[in-house]
Amino acid sequence: MTTTPEVLRQHAEHAYAHELAALAQHDRFPRPPKWNLSPRAVLTYLMGGRAGDTEITPKYVGEARLMEIAVATLATDRALLLIGVPGTAKSWVSEHLAAAISGDSTLLVQGTAGTDENAIRYGWNYARLLAEGPSEAALVESPVMHAMRQGKIARLEELTRVQSDVQDTLITVLSEKTLPVPELNTEVQAVRGFNLIATANNRDKGVNDLSSALKRRFNTVILPVPDSLEDELSIVTQRVESLGRSLGLPTDLMGAAPPALDEIRRVVTVFRELRAGVTEDGKTRLKSPSGSLSVAEAISVVTNGLTLAAHFGDGELSSRDVAASVIGAVVKDPVQDQAVWNEYLETAIKKRAGWKEFYNACREVS
Repeated sequence: MTTTPEVLRQHAEHAYAHELAALAQHDRFPRPPKWNLSPRAVLTYLMGGRAGDTEITPKYVGEARLMEIAVATLATDRALLLIGVPGTAKSWVSEHLAAAISGDSTLLVQGTAGTDENAIRYGWNYARLLAEGPSEAALVESPVMHAMRQGKIARLEELTRVQSDVQDTLITVLSEKTLPVPELNTEVQAVRGFNLIATANNRDKGVNDLSSALKRRFNTVILPVPDSLEDELSIVTQRVESLGRSLGLPTDLMGAAPPALDEIRRVVTVFRELRAGVTEDGKTRLKSPSGSLSVAEAISVVTNGLTLAAHFGDGELSSRDVAASVIGAVVKDPVQDQAVWNEYLETAIKKRAGWKEFYNACREVS
């Protein structure tokens, strides 16, 4: 599959093709069957490092041991389940794992309440089915079936959003590595290299819990929220820079300008404090709003602020540019969350050194 610079968001295997090529060129470690890179090189791709003269940018900011477990799992016959609250990079890690291992992150099933068995197993070209009856030519492969045939990594997003009976169609695939096609009196057997990465939001616990039989087919890795403000700031900054380039923002708003970085730090600090229910210094207890205030939402807030600054401001990110988006992310319930936000402004932000402009901007749009 080819791509062009005009696409809004390139797949990982295209966006980081030069890094993957450099890693493959300098990879001297053994590779599992059908893997493009060795597990060590996949880890370097995720955590950052060097491959010859090529710098490998970190895709995951956090504990390397978690990524080691994830990569090692995919080298076994066990599937991988990534669990975490919204914004802990589950989908991001899933995509980059598939890109590094298979060179193809597109074998994706998006789980929803309406996802049926056909999305995981297979479907039919009904015109051919009516004309010819059941045949291999009339069969429409799901991403999972295609991955089984090709020995690649399949991905299933938001597993716990899928109905329980549909979830359990995975059991035979994951345990027997086969997908029966009774209409053709045959089956598809997975070739070496096949595996599956699923993601689940632990805030969805109780929506469609996994059966114990299905849980046993997965190794589970829990992705935590970033440990420190600096880690979270690094994640937000990197992702905003990438999004800014893809959106074609007319100015290098990030650069090394302290004002922009200061505003991003304020956004990250607000999200962390409200999410944790306590200020960073631990001195003031806070009420938490109803929303998740994930890292992904912080990235969205800053990206929106940068766009405002570029098109309607002086090109430099200011408190006024991010204030409205911050409030929109925090205040999901106009009564309860608004009260939480107002209290936070008055008790934690109002007298904080260097935050006067941010406080005034927020009060202006509250």
